[in-house]
Amino acid sequence: MKLDTLKHGFDLTSMLADSLADYWHPGVTEALRHQDWAKTDIRDRIDLTAWQGFTADLPRDPYVNQRWKRMSWLALNDQGDVEDMGQCPMAQGGAFNDAESMADRLRYYDPLTREFMARPDVKAFVRAWARLWSIGAHEPILMQITGVRGEGNIDPLQGQGIHADGCKALSILVINRENVAGGENHLFADKAGTQPLVDITLDPGDILHLRDDRLFHSVDGIEQLDSEVPFERFIIIINSRFVDDFQNRMLRRHFPEAVLNESF
Repeated sequence: MKLDTLKHGFDLTSMLADSLADYWHPGVTEALRHQDWAKTDIRDRIDLTAWQGFTADLPRDPYVNQRWKRMSWLALNDQGDVEDMGQCPMAQGGAFNDAESMADRLRYYDPLTREFMARPDVKAFVRAWARLWSIGAHEPILMQITGVRGEGNIDPLQGQGIHADGCKALSILVINRENVAGGENHLFADKAGTQPLVDITLDPGDILHLRDDRLFHSVDGIEQLDSEVPFERFIIIINSRFVDDFQNRMLRRHFPEAVLNESF
């Protein structure tokens, strides 16, 4: 399913709420309602080239080989502005993450840079994403820039296989995809993968929204096309309303006043 992109129309003034109403094509909301996933693109909404520049200085992931990553916990304040909540570890229970290097561990990462978070198109994206999922003030939103680069081939999921991320609202935006074969996304109705739903290859600027508590997903391995040039594939993952009790315990510990999804 491919949804047409709308022209720029958002306004970062007092009319922000109304302008964000048409950030997403109306078909996105309809698709999420009927099939629990939707694909569209936001190439006309963001400066994709500028966003790609922020992958250059990503620190290496200390827990996963050949991966680079930054992440921040964000929330809307009572005025609807995007704020950095501060540090809290990423915590995925084994029920949601099968990878030995990641499951049931607390993982700490450097935050998204101030330069990135200060961009108007980044703030508008976070606000529009929260509006799409009806995320309210003080609900923690996890936003990551993460990806792989190198030579040969690699499993971008590093052993997670078919999985869920332990939340209700999840979106994956591809920032760049250079010298890459593979990396196709797959959605399933079951963790065993016996009920496949759709196969999707995301290009830079494409975004996949899915109800993570209802679907499971995976990504194919990545292969280097030109052996003389390293490959790169970087994405933004943004999610909220966690159903993983391990993550919610960490959020409550670090953000006592946050609004959490603790009844599920």
